[in-house]
Amino acid sequence: MDLGGIQQAVEAFHTNGDGALLKSRELILSMLSNTTHPLSRYQYMPGHITCTGLVLGPSGNRILLVHHARLERWLLPGGHVEDDDAGLADAARREVREETGAKLDSMEPPLLIGLDVHAIPPKRDEPYHLHHDFVFLFRAVSDEAVCSPESRAVEWCQPADFDRYDVPRNIRLAYDTALGL
Repeated sequence: MDLGGIQQAVEAFHTNGDGALLKSRELILSMLSNTTHPLSRYQYMPGHITCTGLVLGPSGNRILLVHHARLERWLLPGGHVEDDDAGLADAARREVREETGAKLDSMEPPLLIGLDVHAIPPKRDEPYHLHHDFVFLFRAVSDEAVCSPESRAVEWCQPADFDRYDVPRNIRLAYDTALGL
C-alpha cells in the first residue's frame, strides 16, 4: 500500500475548523511520519491505521450500525487493514461486508469523509493502544444486513435515533459530511 498516498490524503483532508478532526489529522500525520509499520495491527505505539465504512441506506436517510461485542457500543462497521487489501477504502469495504453482509453500490467510489483517533482498551495479548481510523462513505443497494460474530446486532439507524443509540460525535460529524456531498 502506498504510504505516501495515504499521507497526501490525510494532508488534503479538510477539517472545517473542527478541533477534534484537526487533532486526529495531526495525530495520524505524526504516526505516519514517525513509525515504520502504521498498517500493522501489531504496532501499538502510537497505534495503527484502521478503516471504517459509513454506509448510507438506499434512500440515504439511514446509516448502518453494529453493536460491537467487545466494546459494547453502537459503532460503524470497520477494522484492521489486511495484507491483501489494495487500499484503505478496500479495507473498509471488506470490513463492512464481513461485519454486516451489506450489498454496496459498486458504481459509487468510496470517499474519505472522516478521520478519528480513538483509544482501544487492553485485552489478552494487546496493550492499550490507539486506532487511527479512516472513515469512508458507501451506499447500500438494499436494506439487507446480517450480524457477524464480532457484533451483537446490526441496525439501520435514522438521525432522529442517534441519541437512543448513543452514536459517537465522530460518526455524527461523518454523517453530516456525507449529507453535504
